[in-house]
Amino acid sequence: MAVLELQGLEKSFGALVATSAVDLTVEPGEIHALIGPNGAGKTTLISQIYGSLAPDRGRILLKGEDITRLAAHQRVRKGIGRSFQITTVLMDFTAADNAAVAVIARQDNAFGMIRPAASDDGLREAAMAVLARVGLAKRGPIKASDLSHGERRLLELGLALAAQPGLLLLDEPMAGTGPEETARMAEIIASLKGEAAILLIEHDMDAVFRLADRITVMVEGAVIATGTPAEISANAAVQEAYLGDLSLEESSSGEDGS
Repeated sequence: MAVLELQGLEKSFGALVATSAVDLTVEPGEIHALIGPNGAGKTTLISQIYGSLAPDRGRILLKGEDITRLAAHQRVRKGIGRSFQITTVLMDFTAADNAAVAVIARQDNAFGMIRPAASDDGLREAAMAVLARVGLAKRGPIKASDLSHGERRLLELGLALAAQPGLLLLDEPMAGTGPEETARMAEIIASLKGEAAILLIEHDMDAVFRLADRITVMVEGAVIATGTPAEISANAAVQEAYLGDLSLEESSSGEDGS
């Protein structure tokens, strides 16, 4: 059974069709990349899966269960984790305290009872394990605002992993990172293969073709192809609509939110 199945998912904003009859599956343990030009509807699709946007039509199934009408927090409880285009870490908290918040949320404790990681040995240990998972164990005492952009992206990935999701939605995790940080992020994502199903939006095509088991290509809100990296690379329609114009795509500023 697929971890995620989308059936005819549609979303419009007035006359703008952001996603059009999208069918897509993510299988257990696979890394499934979602690529396409800016404005193709990739982030809008992710937002519908996560629950921050409601689709106009279609169904979203998580391990066979219809979650189309569930709120985002209910989907998180059912095992969906997400990282965002713009980092959502708590900038005035240390890396360790950010991780502690994620651990507390996983343990179903109320956010009104958040306490610093330093005050609880068990919580501190769990928080440090989260940081170690993404190579930030030595950065625990550092405020998130003082981390590099790439380190904040890694921290955000760690926070998403803290919930032990069965499905991880990654929205351009390598955006704005340097070569070393990109390589580290790719290595961590690769290490998750088999542990969680991953739906990955990414503009770094080298990383996409290296990491993905399957790739889905979206253009103007619609899926034009799904296949293995070799199949997508050889697909004439994909070459014409996206990969053939990749140099222009990579010079742009990133996904425009649609």
